[in-house]
Amino acid sequence: MSATTGRPFNEDELINQIGHMNILAISGGRVIVLRDKNETIGVELPCGAGYRVLIELSWLDTWTVTRQYVRKGTVFNKGSFSDVYPEQVGEIAYQAACWRNREFGRVDA
Repeated sequence: MSATTGRPFNEDELINQIGHMNILAISGGRVIVLRDKNETIGVELPCGAGYRVLIELSWLDTWTVTRQYVRKGTVFNKGSFSDVYPEQVGEIAYQAACWRNREFGRVDA
């Protein structure tokens, strides 16, 4: 589970904003809902080869989309976009899932 700085949200609303066809393209339909005390704090879309897309809601009602790589239990952030509006979250999540030969967002050192 990720340490989040965002707030709880309804995962069904996020899935509708991303779009079902985008979720199929990103993760083959796999959606992992991250919960804390029965509240949704994030959604993870596994992309394959150790990559995943993590989406969280900030307190400003915008989304944060992060590309992560997991190797031997260690999580590496490979870039993120913050302040993503609901109408953009599907496209940004799709771009995050395109991990081969493509840079994504800002990488925190």
